[in-house]
Amino acid sequence: MSSSSLSRRAVVGAALSGAVVLATTGSAHAAGRPSVARSSGGPVPPPAPVASKPLPPTLVPPLNAPALRAAISDLEHPQLTAAQLRVSGSAGRWYGTAGVADRGTGRAVHERDTFRIGSITKVFVATVVLQLAAEHRLTLDTPIQRHLPGLLPEGFPPITVLQLLNHTSGLPDEQGGPDMSTPEAIARHRYDRWTPRQLVAGVSHGSVKFTPGTAQEYRGINYVLLAMLIERLTGRHYGAVIGSRILRPLGLRHTSVPGNDPRIHGPHVHGYMKMTDGSLLDITEFEQSEAWGEGEMISHTGDLDRFITALFSGELLPPRELERMFTLPPDDVRMVDGTPARYAAGLQTVTVNGITFWGKTGERYGYASAMVATRDQQRRAVFSFNPTHRDKTQMQATLRIAEALTKA
Repeated sequence: MSSSSLSRRAVVGAALSGAVVLATTGSAHAAGRPSVARSSGGPVPPPAPVASKPLPPTLVPPLNAPALRAAISDLEHPQLTAAQLRVSGSAGRWYGTAGVADRGTGRAVHERDTFRIGSITKVFVATVVLQLAAEHRLTLDTPIQRHLPGLLPEGFPPITVLQLLNHTSGLPDEQGGPDMSTPEAIARHRYDRWTPRQLVAGVSHGSVKFTPGTAQEYRGINYVLLAMLIERLTGRHYGAVIGSRILRPLGLRHTSVPGNDPRIHGPHVHGYMKMTDGSLLDITEFEQSEAWGEGEMISHTGDLDRFITALFSGELLPPRELERMFTLPPDDVRMVDGTPARYAAGLQTVTVNGITFWGKTGERYGYASAMVATRDQQRRAVFSFNPTHRDKTQMQATLRIAEALTKA
């Protein structure tokens, strides 16, 4: 795993996950979200139950259907092949599509179409980890080294389960692996197969980047370790655990963990990648083990809306564990670029035009998506678009949709 392959994935993913922050009207902490006091070695004090803190109503503007339509209809800035947006919640509902699901046939996008959801996978993983914590199968302040002995170097300091959940682990950058710096190289290596241990081996060198718990850096490897933790505690593949604890109980029939199957089955949106010569390659078929445990799932907008509704409504977690997902690190813990921390245990937060959302973004080659909601669920949104370049230009579409969601 080299700086031109998996490290590039982490850098691009972090940039896209924080893209909307560029449009915020105040920092996460300034907006009044809760943070916890830093632990000096003892157990982290549990946050107050959700029910003890009535939430003030969110001042959500009326739905602006023309703005929403315009936001997804611009397929040139950046270049997209398709887009879809589902808006729901007590403040109104809207659904729209643009572009084509398949350039070969010209078929238009339909709401039944699935797509790769990338790092939205992390919310499913975090939910299961917090369920296990609620069942007293683990404690969040226990070092991951105690659950997964011998996996990380002995010289690494203790890294707690909570520090993995909220991206304050300080793990080193990935090293090694094939060069994936060009579209052609990505295409050549799209059927490469990785094991979780190979992914972890990429960060098992040198020393940590910062003392765990003192800074925040968005890293997929944190969730690789959490998925391995799920398997260690349950004795089952983490995808099977997600299926039995979340997918089947909620009836999410169009959501899956593909494992080593590079295809997307059933009606789906194709993803495309622009090659050096300007042509577009269908990159839909792609081995996802590179994103094992942190970015490999497939879903559609309806299932993701049902998932975030159930999660925020307390159907999946008890109040104390659910509050963890909305609890940022202490105020003095900042992102490595100096901006305020924006990741809690599984969810990220952003404030746009005075409206605070919680949720998660995701991206894979040919796919970008987001699942967000206000805590009172006046406004929920799930969107997916299909960029031909996997880089920071994707944030243009994300920002455009965010503006349309938050302005009358």
